Amino acid sequence: MRTNALPSPGTRRSASGFRRIVAAGVLGLVGTIAPLALSVPADAAETTLGAAAAQSGRYFGTAINSGKLGDSAYTTIANREFNMVTAENEMKIDATEPQQGVFNFTNADRVYNWAVQNGKRVRGHTLAWHSQQPGWMQSLSGSALRQAMINHINGVMAHYKGQLYAWDVVNEAYADSGGGRRDSNLQRTGNDWIEVAFRTARAADPGVKLCYNDYNIDNWTWEKTQGVYNMVRDFKSRGVPIDCVGLQAHFNSGSPYNSNFRTTISSFAALGVDVQITELDIQGASATTYANVVNDCLAVARCNGITTWGVRDSDSWRSGDTPLLFDGNGNKKPAYTSVLNALNSVSPNPDTTPPSTPGTPAASNVTSSGATLTWSASTDTGGSGLAGYNVYREQGASDTLLGQSTTGSITLTGLTAGTQYQVYVQARDGAGNVSGNSQIVTFTTQTGGGTDTTPPSTPGTPAASNVTSSGATLTWSASTDTGGSGLAGYNVYREQGASDTLLGQSTTGSITLTGLTAATQYQVYVQARDGAGNVSASSQTATFTTQTGGGTGGSCTVAATTQTQWQNGYVIDPVRVTAGSSAISGWTVTFTLPAGHTVTGSWNAALTVSGQTVTAKNVGHNGNLGPGASTAFGFQVSRPNGNTSLPSGYTCA
Repeated sequence: MRTNALPSPGTRRSASGFRRIVAAGVLGLVGTIAPLALSVPADAAETTLGAAAAQSGRYFGTAINSGKLGDSAYTTIANREFNMVTAENEMKIDATEPQQGVFNFTNADRVYNWAVQNGKRVRGHTLAWHSQQPGWMQSLSGSALRQAMINHINGVMAHYKGQLYAWDVVNEAYADSGGGRRDSNLQRTGNDWIEVAFRTARAADPGVKLCYNDYNIDNWTWEKTQGVYNMVRDFKSRGVPIDCVGLQAHFNSGSPYNSNFRTTISSFAALGVDVQITELDIQGASATTYANVVNDCLAVARCNGITTWGVRDSDSWRSGDTPLLFDGNGNKKPAYTSVLNALNSVSPNPDTTPPSTPGTPAASNVTSSGATLTWSASTDTGGSGLAGYNVYREQGASDTLLGQSTTGSITLTGLTAGTQYQVYVQARDGAGNVSGNSQIVTFTTQTGGGTDTTPPSTPGTPAASNVTSSGATLTWSASTDTGGSGLAGYNVYREQGASDTLLGQSTTGSITLTGLTAATQYQVYVQARDGAGNVSASSQTATFTTQTGGGTGGSCTVAATTQTQWQNGYVIDPVRVTAGSSAISGWTVTFTLPAGHTVTGSWNAALTVSGQTVTAKNVGHNGNLGPGASTAFGFQVSRPNGNTSLPSGYTCA
């Protein structure tokens, strides 16, 4: 049968036998009040954000801080405008399990109870995260940490079982550059930790939506976005329970809004998951950008809600950027009007018409490990436009996604030799609707005397150019492949002796390396790989030395802002890097941590720590700055309880 198995730099304070510390009255309230469906009178439907969003079946929410629930101006706006609530910090790990096995829901319940008493639903945030872990969890590793994560998920979800709309199960697990996983204590428990978290969450509360949440996955061209996309696609193909992806959408000069944001939303939706914009704030609160973000969500049927990360600018973790819809006095800003107008402009009946069924695919160029498929195009009349095609192998109860294409053809690779494949195609539109299945094409891969074991030819010697303090461009002459599986790409290594370092991969004869160390000699070589996994001999080595300055052409300055702090930690954000009178193509910021302080998380920069000296380098998307232009990054630190010292000695080069 054809059944397809298809992160947060948020503000800080901001197993059997579990003990819970909960105020009795609050716990009783949680146990007796179910989430309420918001009912909005027709005559009020165009005057508030939540009611306007509800016209198309969506929500418009905000992050709530329990410490501000006594502020009547704050709660008046929140109650009037929003129909979904996320606890800003109160449901995070350190807040809910401050001691191992000892759960405290007092502040989390304050947010939850305020929300449901005012007719709002609640998103849970967050269950598994490398940051804002209590000290006892930071001290664990290996199987002990893995079990602690499982116990935490079970303990928190049991308390709110059946009460929440969605949970951010895993938060910010991908690195800022390169498209791979973030190195964290949770990642070091094993690469399956995210899957285990989702499977644990599904068993703990089968009725709640399970989301993966992250920042800087808004731009479709970025490697981080593609890394998360590939994870979700893999999870859906293997039946790992994931229901939604949260795009945090913290837009600023270092991570600006891009017009391909709609492509990102529709591409995730086409995998069979909901998409939610979970922590929206925009530096300067451009009315145009806010409207663009909302319209991008409204264009995709499976984008079912938007949350702004705070109510007023004064409540924001980025208050200096004035990024929200209400100013510090609670006045509506121009961005508020643009958002409300966008929400009110959508039809109550969004595109729910799927594309027509694609033609029967035809197979050609069949090898031992690949094939080319072509089919006649689908059409889309629902208004959102044809977005592309999904290609599946029929395998019974759970069919496998082999690939996706935006045209009427695809070249499949990585197939198994001497194997029969039954393949069909589905079309998808910009709203996430999926067509019926095409007729099946059947083909058998060649045996070729066995799997392709012939490696590609050796690539040419790489040539280095555009060398900066943190990057370089390499080019080389292409390899050829005669084994039948086809040339798949190249691996670029730094030669370091017994264990060489993979610097990057490319599908063409060039690559732009980022995140290199200033004033350092690199010896690099290239290997080609084919579709069967064979690897060529290594090319000759190219040697180059990165520059000592902040990149080519100029200097830079740095200014750091303490966003928030508490007894045993703080967040520094933004750390603003500004180019001088000349453009720069990379930057390096150094600063000193006080004794006993430890970096627990960072965003929009690659950090290395030596003793108490921290070095922060640009990541792939924010190194090139024009004269006077700026970008920003941030980081979080844990410190001894009561120690109020902060980092010092910031320099930029």
